[in-house]
Amino acid sequence: MTNLNSPQTVAAKAETLRALHAGPGMLVLPNAWDAASARAVQTAGFPAIATTSSGVALSLGYLDGEKAPMDEMLNAAARAIAAVDVPVTVDFEAGYKLSVEEIARRLIAAGAAGLNFEDTDHYSDVKLVPAELQAERVAALIDAARAAGAPLVVNARVDVFIHKQGTPDEQLAEGLRRARLYKDAGADCIYPILLADEAMLAEFVKAVGVVNINVRRGGPLSLQKAASLGIRRVSYAGSVFRDTMTALGTMVGEIKAEADAVST
Repeated sequence: MTNLNSPQTVAAKAETLRALHAGPGMLVLPNAWDAASARAVQTAGFPAIATTSSGVALSLGYLDGEKAPMDEMLNAAARAIAAVDVPVTVDFEAGYKLSVEEIARRLIAAGAAGLNFEDTDHYSDVKLVPAELQAERVAALIDAARAAGAPLVVNARVDVFIHKQGTPDEQLAEGLRRARLYKDAGADCIYPILLADEAMLAEFVKAVGVVNINVRRGGPLSLQKAASLGIRRVSYAGSVFRDTMTALGTMVGEIKAEADAVST
């Protein structure tokens, strides 16, 4: 019987995911938060799935930003991975204080084909991990995954535009500096989260080639516009989870109104 989470199987899924960044079309990833949502994404015909840390954390009763226990987050991701056949990349935030060797080991054991790896420092007032240190972490993580027999796809997140330190021009300059460092360290894709300015996004594409952006349904940046800018990968972060919870709230509200009408 084939071990679904063997390094060889994970490596094959990672290679499939890596190839999807090269086309022919843009890689679009509606983010899942559990096994059921992962199955829904696969059933819709998407060739890969990304998890959302905010959706997973909130569904478990915690806040995002490494507030949830790492084991619970990883177990939820592992259940989603086991529920589908396509590659799954896991939003592993900033690594939950684990060593890069342990990050690689745990994700490969869960069957993940890749991960988001962000440069926010969740445990100090500094907000951002120093760029050079984060680049070293990215390179070491890639080496660790390769040594374990499963070269994970690394989506290196640039969080400059979350923390908004400095002017917009200063944020762009720092974001591009970090993007180049992470790309040179071996990251497969660069993710300037929350950045939606088209001219700035074009600068990122020019600087590093393979860029991931986050969008939302009905948002200002359409998939067609993203493709025209040269964006290779688009994810929906926690927005699909939020939309689902809004729909659920409407549904149960209607049920409650009907129940109240029956009881009066």
